Amino acid sequence: MTGVRRIVLLTLGWEELPKAISVHGAPAHERLREPTPGVMLQTDGGWVLLDTGFNTALIRDPALYRRFYPSVEYIPVLPGPGEPIEESLHDIGIDIDDIHAVAVSHLHHDHAGGLKLFAGKVPVHAQRIELEYGLSNHPEPEHHAMARVDFDDPRIDWRLADGEAVIAPGITAIPTYGHTPGHQSFMVELDRTVGGGGFVFAFDAADLTENIDHELAIGGFVGVDPEDTVEPIRRLKKLAYEKNYPLIPGHDPHAWPHWTQHFHERFPA
Repeated sequence: MTGVRRIVLLTLGWEELPKAISVHGAPAHERLREPTPGVMLQTDGGWVLLDTGFNTALIRDPALYRRFYPSVEYIPVLPGPGEPIEESLHDIGIDIDDIHAVAVSHLHHDHAGGLKLFAGKVPVHAQRIELEYGLSNHPEPEHHAMARVDFDDPRIDWRLADGEAVIAPGITAIPTYGHTPGHQSFMVELDRTVGGGGFVFAFDAADLTENIDHELAIGGFVGVDPEDTVEPIRRLKKLAYEKNYPLIPGHDPHAWPHWTQHFHERFPA
């Protein structure tokens, strides 16, 4: 089987926010500075990018910021003066034109904001129900942190799935609905030439390690009860256990830097 040959984790910014956004019922005074994740996966067909970070325009323009980030409790933080994806790729020596496909876990503004860099260029994978929700019932999705300007672009070459789907050899989308109506996590299987094995990336089905270890409901959800968000965590844990793959949370301020370093050492450029 042909699988993924290299994994590079990107930190496309940070989010300063109440812990209750990640863990339902966490004390109101507890706050975290969480990384904004991106995952680069090298396949035979080129690089695949999972998630795209923020739309910088919505943060840097004061009027747009007031509209899309009205809560003083949530503060998006960009890592530099340019586009986080372009800056991150420059730092690791990968050309953005080497990305042959993009997949988004969901359409929240901290995951879909960089789609503007890929519209009209490469296929973009998502769950059909996610895009349908994002484009319907305005302004409800915006109240749930989806900025329609990020993904309502006729140039985007959508590749929509209805459940589990193979994105590329070694990359499988795993539906984990609840955080948003069409949230998906990803299973990554490594090529035998790099030792085999694999990983499961939860993204926002489980922000933190404690969501996974203690099966704690996440703080953000659409159309479900908080306790319903535990079932996708259990399914991901079962999959990871059966495959003997590590399960990596999406926004953990300790786990993400750890795994970033792990992959840097395991897959040197």
